[in-house]
Amino acid sequence: MRVHINIGSNQGDSHALIGQAVALIASRWPSATVATAGPVESEPWGYRSSCRFLNLALMLDNAPAEPPEAVLDALQAIELAVGGGAPHRTPEGLYCDRPIDIDIIDIDGIELSTPRLTLPHPRAALRPFVIEPLRSLDPATARAIIEAASR
Repeated sequence: MRVHINIGSNQGDSHALIGQAVALIASRWPSATVATAGPVESEPWGYRSSCRFLNLALMLDNAPAEPPEAVLDALQAIELAVGGGAPHRTPEGLYCDRPIDIDIIDIDGIELSTPRLTLPHPRAALRPFVIEPLRSLDPATARAIIEAASR
């Protein structure tokens, strides 16, 4: 299984928080090869804030096959452990600053749409801080995500 993940942070020591997330992801899938690209610094996407984001692309290659929702559950547990449960959205549903954000961008090129998970990530192609580091890790997957978004 090949999983592409984007990890972002714009609160606290972003470098350290992202490093903790990477270490926990690597320990959760110890048999997988882990590759990263970035970090990339960017303005917040979808809301205004004076706090810039730091984003890192991570690829798990040759991870044991798991249902996508199980991968999501594991990454959400890691996000909770690193970020302490800080919300991603305001009570009104708008994005907000956060210590850590872990998004699944793609799993083995599958297309999936459930109430909990959409693959590939529906806004990945719109976000240069996601697609550019992904392109350096896996150009074919980045190209497929961009093509899927244009349909």
